[in-house]
Amino acid sequence: MGRTSRGAQRRRERKVLEKLSPDEGAGVLRSLLGRHPELVSEAEDIARATVANVDLDVVAEDIEQVVLDLDIEELNTRAGRKSWGYVEPTEAAWEILEEAVGPFFEEMKRHIELGFEAAAKATCAGIVLGLYRCRGKNSDQLLGWAEDFTAEAASNAVAALARESKAKHSRIWRLPDSIIPQVPEWAGIIDRASNSTSGRR
Repeated sequence: MGRTSRGAQRRRERKVLEKLSPDEGAGVLRSLLGRHPELVSEAEDIARATVANVDLDVVAEDIEQVVLDLDIEELNTRAGRKSWGYVEPTEAAWEILEEAVGPFFEEMKRHIELGFEAAAKATCAGIVLGLYRCRGKNSDQLLGWAEDFTAEAASNAVAALARESKAKHSRIWRLPDSIIPQVPEWAGIIDRASNSTSGRR
């Protein structure tokens, strides 16, 4: 096979790698590490750096977008008379909002599980800051049916950080002090939640 043909083949192989789904990519990685165990340590270092790299401002922006982009039509679909009974609009709104922010909570818990304190704190701070920015916005949309959601969800995030870090690492992780000036109206909420061992999530 000529040099050009080999180069074309390698380019096709790279294109296949680029098109893999996340599950397929994970399978390829496991297979590669199984064949080359000497790469496990390096792969672990890369994975650790990737997972632990959290920008709280990015998390805040994502939370804000997710919450404010929820459409009132979703509420209309969930609320009202159903075959099993009647669903109150407020109840439906809370459920939709909890589902929307749920992945962020799970990501924070994953950081806690892995012992990534800075990443867990940054994720929690991003959740709180993003929810704070949503206050009073889109009152004619879904958020208007759950006005207390932002404050309660923020409290739950802080409480979960404190509760689960204590359970996993025997020490309470709290939000960095630098976040408080950015959410001044929630200073009391954050303080109470940081010293709580309960929460909805």
